[in-house]
Amino acid sequence: MSPVLLVGMAAISGAMVIAVLTLAGARGARADIARSLAHLERTRPGGYLAPRDRPLRDRLGAPLGRRLGGVGRALTPTGAVLRLQRHLDYAGNPAAWPVERVVPAKGVGLAVGAVLGGFLGTALGGLRGGLAGTLLGAAAGLFAPDLMIYNLGLKHQQELRNSLPDVLDTLVIGVEAGLGFDAALAQVAHHGRGPMARECVRVLQEMQIGTARADALRALGDRTTVPELRTFVSAVVQAGELGVPIGSVLREHSREMRLRRRQRAEELAQKVPIKILFPVLLFIFPSLFVVILGPAVLEIMQIFRR
Repeated sequence: MSPVLLVGMAAISGAMVIAVLTLAGARGARADIARSLAHLERTRPGGYLAPRDRPLRDRLGAPLGRRLGGVGRALTPTGAVLRLQRHLDYAGNPAAWPVERVVPAKGVGLAVGAVLGGFLGTALGGLRGGLAGTLLGAAAGLFAPDLMIYNLGLKHQQELRNSLPDVLDTLVIGVEAGLGFDAALAQVAHHGRGPMARECVRVLQEMQIGTARADALRALGDRTTVPELRTFVSAVVQAGELGVPIGSVLREHSREMRLRRRQRAEELAQKVPIKILFPVLLFIFPSLFVVILGPAVLEIMQIFRR
């Protein structure tokens, strides 16, 4: 066999090997790409959907919600946003409702309230009723988030007032056992429950990021409307600034908080008869009169008929 023929056969064989390896590599690369895409489809919920294949909620609800949120932001001035943030502080700053979410919710509430009020007013009073219902429903929907947050703030402050004496007792026990005020506060935050424990956690977190203890406590006083808590914060800050032993301050305030709680319970007990009077006069007495005097009235009516 001639050398030229051997060289040609070797070249053809090499080319065939290279082609086979190239095809195998391409298939392997395509398999790797397919596996990666399949993994992304499995790890990302829902995967990619074309706009026309997405549900109606995503196609219309999300853009409409953004537009209505813009309306809520436009109708809420800066002063109202600050007041709303202050009420959120009083409510304990719920994680699910930051002020950036509440303000757009006002626009959504305005639209929903206007639609519902318009339908109800039209059903009850025609065109004029529909117009009045639309206006009233829009106003109610616009201010509904403010009212709900205000109500949450009142409940949160009441819970703070009720749990404050127990927290002060725990602080007194911790300080008298040899702990510092910060360590006793950490024990309350770790083992306590309720809104007062969460406020202690926030105070400790502010101190950990570099805020002075006095400033963190003053911020706690600014987040509450409870006079007893504000007095306690002021006393602790002044004790730290003047060098007064913190244990005696805590013990005195704990005794005062227990006394105030008992006086508040007695005050509520004294109000009970007045609160019961009106339901008794409006609902219970008429029923008793019907049961007691009803047979006598029927008997007297029969006598007069005879």
